[in-house]
Amino acid sequence: MSVRGPNRPRSTQTKMPIRRVWIEEGCISCNLCEDLVPEVFEVPAGETCRTKRGHEKLLTGDPDMDERVQEAADSCPVEVIEVDID
Repeated sequence: MSVRGPNRPRSTQTKMPIRRVWIEEGCISCNLCEDLVPEVFEVPAGETCRTKRGHEKLLTGDPDMDERVQEAADSCPVEVIEVDID
């Protein structure tokens, strides 16, 4: 199940583990996601946000990590962070 777009409820408490996270086009490079979850997101100088290489290893169903990733997705001002939950 993908949780995305303007219909995505804000402040969603993810109870099911996040299995995948990615960035859609349209990032404005605000750095908010990197500030919230630097282990998963990076915003290189002059570029848009991307997920870090190997971030998938962190998506193990840990509730704290899932909550932080979901918070980044919910907080994204242009709603380009997408997550798949199980």
